Amino acid sequence: MPVRELTRELVSIPSHEDETAAGDVLEGWLRRETDAEVWRDAVGNVFARKGRRTTDDGECETLALVGHHDVVAPDPVQLEGEAYVLEERDGRLYGRGAADMKGSLAAAAVAFRDAAPAGELVFASFVGEEVGGVGARHAIEEGFAPDYAIVGEGSTGYSSSGTTDVAVAHKGRRGSTITAHGTAAHASEPGAGENAIYRATAAVDLVRELERPAVEVAGELLEGSVVVTGIEGGSAMNVVPDRCTVTIDERTVPGERAPLERVADLEGVEWTVDQDLPPMRCEDETFAETVLEGADAAQTGTPELVTKPHATDAGWLARAGTECVICGAAEPGEAHTAAESVSLEVLERCEAIYREAAERWPR
Repeated sequence: MPVRELTRELVSIPSHEDETAAGDVLEGWLRRETDAEVWRDAVGNVFARKGRRTTDDGECETLALVGHHDVVAPDPVQLEGEAYVLEERDGRLYGRGAADMKGSLAAAAVAFRDAAPAGELVFASFVGEEVGGVGARHAIEEGFAPDYAIVGEGSTGYSSSGTTDVAVAHKGRRGSTITAHGTAAHASEPGAGENAIYRATAAVDLVRELERPAVEVAGELLEGSVVVTGIEGGSAMNVVPDRCTVTIDERTVPGERAPLERVADLEGVEWTVDQDLPPMRCEDETFAETVLEGADAAQTGTPELVTKPHATDAGWLARAGTECVICGAAEPGEAHTAAESVSLEVLERCEAIYREAAERWPR
């Protein structure tokens, strides 16, 4: 089955609330189309494995082609009853998940089928990427530990329009909450209480003064950020508030983080982390260059090593010790939109890149 057909089938299957049906299709396709070992884990992740596991010198390195088959909730225009609307025009496929990331997932599956890998080759499609990497984290906890991985999130159009690049780093995201506690009192006697909003704003002032870490990767400066995104406190106009909360969105980079924990040193203030999606950086230059060579061979444009601004499952894999790069068909601004689409030509390009990488690595 060509990449285009498998992409259409996967994109047509709703998987924003329950990924089971999409996982069934993937698992069935791999069992029919390959002679690989295929399995499904307890949370619904789909895996397949083939190639050499040992050499005369010992164990062979593993390369994984990684994606996810869950999507965010569709826009109403992308639904027809309970089915996803699928439309093809001007060389692009439109529909929820076309860009993020069932198109690249289909390319990875076809590449897995057709490649004659240099070492052990694994296909992995996770559930729950859109809700904090649920599937990736479960797989890692259960021992999923490839040496190298190509994660098929979007990397097209970063260095130049239409060019599929190779991302060697991305930011992470840490979401946290500052909670300031005080003592309630009547507003006519403010000295009788302790104003939690005042304590919270002191914490906000400290946050604004923190230095944001930055790191240079592939000739780019990847900069972190810390932004106050919400504040809530007070119960009535005439009451000194005894509680105030402040939400913080932080974009992290590989290496140091902004020292947000300092706010907890302020009187009456506590700090809690609500979500922590790790950043990623590929430390193996030879691996990154090998994938880049495959990308260069698959297109007329000249791809580059680039960075991405947002977190992916590559962060969880990198934290567990896997050397990762990101290479996929989606372009900036396509994911999670009402007009989400992907270039069918670029999907075929990505299939060629993945297959080329599998046959080149390990060297």
